[in-house]
Amino acid sequence: MLTSVTSAEAGRWRTERTPYLREVMQALSAASRVERVVLIKGAQLGGTEAGLNWLGYVIHHAPGPMLLVQPTVEGAKRVSKQRIDALIESCPALSERVKDPRSRDSGNTQLMKEFPGGVVILTGANSAVGLRSMPVRYLFLDEVDGYPGDADGEGDPVALAMQRTVTFINRKIYLCSTPTIKGFSRIEAAYLESDQRVYEVPCDHCGQYSPILWRDIRWPEGRSEEAAWRCPHCGGLHPEHRKPALLAAGRWTPRAAGDGKTAGFHLSSLYSPWLTWAEIAQEHQAVKDDPVRLKVWVNTKLAETWEDRDGESLDAEGLMARREAYGPAAPASVAVLTCGVDVQDDRIELEVVGWGRDEESWSIDYKVLWGDPSAPQLWDELDAYLSQRFAHETLAQGLAIEAACIDTGGHHTLSAYAFCRGKERRRIWAIKGGAGKKPIWPKRPSKANKGRVSLFTIGVDAAKEAIYARLKKVGPGPGAMHFPLDRDAEYFEQLTAERIRTRYVKGFPQRFWWKPDGRRNEALDCRVYAYAALHGLLSMGLNLNRRVEALPQAPAVRAQTVGQVVVATPTTPSPRRRMAISSNYI
Repeated sequence: MLTSVTSAEAGRWRTERTPYLREVMQALSAASRVERVVLIKGAQLGGTEAGLNWLGYVIHHAPGPMLLVQPTVEGAKRVSKQRIDALIESCPALSERVKDPRSRDSGNTQLMKEFPGGVVILTGANSAVGLRSMPVRYLFLDEVDGYPGDADGEGDPVALAMQRTVTFINRKIYLCSTPTIKGFSRIEAAYLESDQRVYEVPCDHCGQYSPILWRDIRWPEGRSEEAAWRCPHCGGLHPEHRKPALLAAGRWTPRAAGDGKTAGFHLSSLYSPWLTWAEIAQEHQAVKDDPVRLKVWVNTKLAETWEDRDGESLDAEGLMARREAYGPAAPASVAVLTCGVDVQDDRIELEVVGWGRDEESWSIDYKVLWGDPSAPQLWDELDAYLSQRFAHETLAQGLAIEAACIDTGGHHTLSAYAFCRGKERRRIWAIKGGAGKKPIWPKRPSKANKGRVSLFTIGVDAAKEAIYARLKKVGPGPGAMHFPLDRDAEYFEQLTAERIRTRYVKGFPQRFWWKPDGRRNEALDCRVYAYAALHGLLSMGLNLNRRVEALPQAPAVRAQTVGQVVVATPTTPSPRRRMAISSNYI
């Protein structure tokens, strides 16, 4: 049973809404000889819901010990409260077997659900204790590409969890996830070991079966709302309203022999009953020029890994040649200013960044405040700087810095805490960097520090990946990064100082950021902190594009190159040119 808490379509589960999940769930049943089921999927497809159906089936029909693993313990608690408890309460067959958690000795807690003949244990991949708690017959690994590379120093969490099932000859393992980066994606690696099934649908015109692929989604130029699937065999078009019939008549076709024990299923969001081809096409049009957002689209909509060139370096000289003639006033397209502050032994370095539509950015100012960070004078100077307004091309009152992130994780930590204390209303935030799979901005701060301040642990790896991807983008547009003429060679050397490298921990690859000895990276750190400050504002409800739309209109500019310097000059509006026809247009 689906409840309104967990689903947009409350009521009894109907497999005909997602016919592609029928074979997935059959493979999870006790009647199937398949030992491991792998689902590499996009968004809005019901993959996790299929796993919860399996959980209900285990409780009702094939009891035994089961372990359900989420990326974090907090995530496991949330799934337990919001989804599993709702599932049990809404289904009489399950509520009869799992006692009310309010009754004494019910065996029903947030991370454990006992029932006749078995138990469901929930844990996070970041908890080695939870992963080696007990032998289990059933193992549900949800969103495995979100797991950390190492669980409390005891090794790969997937390997630890798998070890719990070795004593059961009739074990069943379900791995379900959206993929991430090629070569580091656990779900892709598991799928490649399987028989690699794809879901094929029959053409209305020629009857040939084919998978629904992005390259076959077509629409008239400028009318992505009319996106349709084109048969790759005969070219016949199938509009959106034909999707339910196509899915109902579809079939799974293996593309490899596999290991004989693993059934692998690949599903992109193009099959989703809740996402139209038009919506997916429109989202692609919005993100295709921004590598950061395009990566998310490829992962979550196409269910494909993003190929990242490991160790690729950026050319500092090439970036310097792309400097532009703007300033000292912020360009007319800038709607929000943030600041990143890096604290060193004898100075404070900071960068003010202006943000425009789709996170296009302009470096507004880079400053070094020399002095002793253990003395109050330097912090007073920083306070005065953060309080000033910056000139703007079209706003007479200029712009203020709306948020600033102050690094407290390195030098003069207590002094940085003292400066940030009491300034949260001004959105001057104390931060420290956290490596690994962390979001750029955390859901909540911690006060477990000597300064008793709200301390935000930001995901520096994710921020650096976003910045480096956008530095490779040439020209204006979503995510583009602009730099003024006064940025010197040292600035660009620092901005590109680090590299992504791969190391193997207990046989498993892990990505990490490496800085050569002797290289400085303060400019990169300041940009990371300024970007994190933007994400802090976004978490508070800032709509960046709407803020841009509210700016006063300014004359359009045309970029031209003078030597190796890009110069922006006013120009008169020209008629909108017809969009070039791409491979996705009919």
